[in-house]
Amino acid sequence: MDDDIQERLAAQDWRAAFGMLLERYRDKVFRLAFSLLRDETQAEDMTQDVFIKIWKGLPGYHGGASLSTWIYTITRNTCLTELKRRAAHPTISLQDPAIEEVTDSIPAMQTTDPESGAEMDVQVMLARLPEKYRRVITLFYLEQKAYEEVAGMLSIPLGTVKTLLFRAKKELLKMAARRPVPVA
Repeated sequence: MDDDIQERLAAQDWRAAFGMLLERYRDKVFRLAFSLLRDETQAEDMTQDVFIKIWKGLPGYHGGASLSTWIYTITRNTCLTELKRRAAHPTISLQDPAIEEVTDSIPAMQTTDPESGAEMDVQVMLARLPEKYRRVITLFYLEQKAYEEVAGMLSIPLGTVKTLLFRAKKELLKMAARRPVPVA
């Protein structure tokens, strides 16, 4: 799949290889960062940080792992470092579930308008999943990785991937059943 990029890397044409990588992996890196961080702005920032690290690391990439695995690992590690930093220096977000719960309880902020965005939102549902479920769902369904690739990327057994996917789907179904679907 990435043979054209591999050729550019072998020719040490870093600029062309990076341009191709950026075009091909930008959205995937963002979705993975968003699934880990649950914050669009920070996911955008992390995506930029990841591609800076990729640019700096291209000369050192020697094909020990597939490009997608290498990029996924950089993304995951960058996001986990950010999560650790956040834990050490917590901030309050208006999108925090506790804050949203308070604002949802204020009658003036509630709406029954079906056009208000009350329909089920996949990203919102994914954000409510525990991280271990969110990661496998993101990789398997959104990134369209095979079971074996997901297992390799997360360093977990194949059976565990299948179990986590089953449980994640079960959780998503529970969420969907609890959430009323607006009638047009």
